[in-house]
Amino acid sequence: MPFFVLPFPIVDPVAVHLGPFPIRWYALAYIGGFICAWLGMRALVGASALWRRDQLRPSAEGVDDLIVYAAFGVIIGGRLGHVLIYDPGHYLAHPLEIFETWKGGMAFHGGLIGAIVGMALFARKHATPIFTVSDLCAAVTPIGLFFGRLANFIRPEMWGRETDVPWAMVFPPAGDAPRHPSQLYEAGLEGVALFVALMLVVRAGGLKRPGLVTGLFGVGYGLARIFCEFFREPDPAQEALSNGLTMGMALSLPLILIGGALMILSLRRRSAPA
Repeated sequence: MPFFVLPFPIVDPVAVHLGPFPIRWYALAYIGGFICAWLGMRALVGASALWRRDQLRPSAEGVDDLIVYAAFGVIIGGRLGHVLIYDPGHYLAHPLEIFETWKGGMAFHGGLIGAIVGMALFARKHATPIFTVSDLCAAVTPIGLFFGRLANFIRPEMWGRETDVPWAMVFPPAGDAPRHPSQLYEAGLEGVALFVALMLVVRAGGLKRPGLVTGLFGVGYGLARIFCEFFREPDPAQEALSNGLTMGMALSLPLILIGGALMILSLRRRSAPA
């Protein structure tokens, strides 16, 4: 037991009431993430120096459509991913709870699959290379991850394992034991650090090689998630696997492998096709 434990900042999960309708921080995190991602993608497609002259890319108006495709993919895929991966038995017995997204329960890997479907549909409709579209989305995704992890902290949920580090916190729903604020670790690594790394690659010309930014995102997120899983307390029924592994680790490993392959293929191309 540490001599000093940081107090958990109790925050009302409802940010504001609009008449009888409560607006929760969890919802605002998604809204803020999508708005920032939309503005970020519009800025990227408008910066001609970041692209080859002959390179097809969405217009600023096309980004307006892309964010809608991506948003629906993330929300639908994230919810279905949580339902099917983590607790299918419960939702099979209580199907109406599938629609109760305000109670939490969104799986990143499910949201990623949903976003890929949305990006593929957009790319096909607008005749734009899929990896150019995915690079755009990957470059700004850490913004949404940052807001999402802060929402996990405020709720609170997805807290860390018991520890005696000086910055440990006691999360009221998790008992009296001090724990790692693992949500903040993830916000820092999956959000801030990954965003900075991606922007450095973008500034260095990464968008000129379709697939490079997407691959870096896969590798970066996968490594950050696996690292943070060592500090996060897994749900023993839904997330804990044998030998100290977790479902988050298992699902992140393919991201690292696929992302690494994309980066290698992108860098090996002498000049990417238009």
